[in-house]
Amino acid sequence: MDDAELNGWIGRSETAEDEVSLVLLRRLAALLDLDPLALSRGAPMPEGWHVVLFAPLARQSGLGPDGHGAKGEFLPPVPLPRRMFAGRRTWFNAPLAIGAEVRRVSRVTAITPKRGRSGEMVFVTIRHGIESEGRECVVEEQDLVYRAAATPGATPTEPPLPELPAAAQRESFTPDTRLLFRYSAVTNNGHRIHYDADYARSEEGYPALVVNGGITTTKLSELAKRHLPGPLRSITTRAGRPLFVGRPVTLAAHVEAPGKVRLWALDDSGRLAFESVAECAA
Repeated sequence: MDDAELNGWIGRSETAEDEVSLVLLRRLAALLDLDPLALSRGAPMPEGWHVVLFAPLARQSGLGPDGHGAKGEFLPPVPLPRRMFAGRRTWFNAPLAIGAEVRRVSRVTAITPKRGRSGEMVFVTIRHGIESEGRECVVEEQDLVYRAAATPGATPTEPPLPELPAAAQRESFTPDTRLLFRYSAVTNNGHRIHYDADYARSEEGYPALVVNGGITTTKLSELAKRHLPGPLRSITTRAGRPLFVGRPVTLAAHVEAPGKVRLWALDDSGRLAFESVAECAA
């Protein structure tokens, strides 16, 4: 499929309905080591926790080899096998009430072929608008990247170590298989790189299970909230390299200005995996 055919998918949209489930939010709270019973029906959903909403509903017979829903329905049929999260930009315009019925309108807004150090890539950008009671409460632009099949024995190029501000506050966690399983379960994520170690190694060339990008971005948004003087209003996240199960991850935060905090996630070698900027209302 050439670029012109892929560009024909720009503008394609789909609509989904869901409920801001108290049960799912309590499960996410437990995963984040927070008190699940602190959440109650009718209260505002914590910012960033919309990740449990609108989980994919592909039928079992409609799954591709990687565990994702097959391409060519809403997502374009990019002729590259490996799909990863590349980044997102999220704006919280109004709170979503726990228990409320919600509607999401998703639209493919860009398809961008590129060639990088790791070979051919195609970036697909999707705009999601989550509505409740006639208002668009959350807007999120997601970037997905499709890559060529892994080359056996290839050694990845290592980027330089990032220079973080000396005053950045750091904390760490080590993702394990239980964390990956629970997150994949609460988000209905069937991507095999998060639970099938043989597939992750042999088919996609990773050394171990890959940590769900949503785990890291959610942890970064929770860290941002602890450094902001008001409710989270926007957060932008860029993914640079995967994180792996059993390897320590360092999270860091630095307040750049009142109401603005920059965040990083570093892998066990100290290299940049994720970078975020979060802001609260003025």
